[in-house]
Amino acid sequence: MQKPAYKSKFASTLALVAILSACGNPAEQPNEPPRANAQSSADAKNDFSAKPPKTNAVAPPANAEKKQPVQDGTSIKETLNPQPQTSEETKQTPLLYTMNAAYRFDPIAGSGAAKKAVLLTFDDGPKDEKTLKAMLDTLDKHQAKAIFFVNGYRVKAKPELLKLIASRGQTIGNHSWDHVDLKKEDEQAVRKQIGDVQTIVKETTGQTPRYFRPPFGSGGDLVKKIAADSGLLFMTWSNGSLDWDASSKDKPKNVIKNVMEQLHPGANILMHELPWTKDALDSLLTQLKEKGYGFIDPAAIDATPKAKPAK
Repeated sequence: MQKPAYKSKFASTLALVAILSACGNPAEQPNEPPRANAQSSADAKNDFSAKPPKTNAVAPPANAEKKQPVQDGTSIKETLNPQPQTSEETKQTPLLYTMNAAYRFDPIAGSGAAKKAVLLTFDDGPKDEKTLKAMLDTLDKHQAKAIFFVNGYRVKAKPELLKLIASRGQTIGNHSWDHVDLKKEDEQAVRKQIGDVQTIVKETTGQTPRYFRPPFGSGGDLVKKIAADSGLLFMTWSNGSLDWDASSKDKPKNVIKNVMEQLHPGANILMHELPWTKDALDSLLTQLKEKGYGFIDPAAIDATPKAKPAK
């Protein structure tokens, strides 16, 4: 007996529904990649995060901090603002003065440096702690810098005083080892007199002198050449305080008088580490300022060695 047509359709429909229920809706099935290329979920996540290649990559400094985006007119750049460096190498004073043939100092063209300025220098140290400290205190009081031209044998005897000069921000110059008349010495002796001071100052303070003054102002072409070979700017002076002379001993007023009578723009003032110079220094610097003079920082001098003798 044949089944009615409607029953056959109903049965077919039920069968189709059963099949669909068992298999699920095809539209809801995930579109999985082939198993051969499948990764774990963790690997897939890491792969999704695009990583820059490590080649040539440079990490920012540990002390760097983010800075707000800066508009440069065409694009915005993300920059790093590292903490300022404080090493001695990064601290550079602009060059303002150059030494002329008369050992005076002229402002470098375009520098804006004052013409009425003097260089303070002190020879033959380091000697006495009390005298030296008082002179350094006076320089600090007037915010003045100076060159201390030292002798090697004195540095060897009292290295702590050389360290004191350096620690107070003053400049150390080379004044030969034994304070002898270098003009009377042969080349080998001159090189040793100059070179040994360069070495002991470097070893004691970490600084290498850039200025050289011969004892008694006695040099000559050979000494000037050797100084230049050693990277030193050779100089004598243009204003002598005569503090070394018997007429000034224990007479601070004479020291001041001698300097003021010879005063001129760019003066290279010669003094010594002496008790009466120490006593004169505060009044002397005060009078110089009252005359409108400033003090040249040795770091602001173009110390390029000059092998040719000054004329």
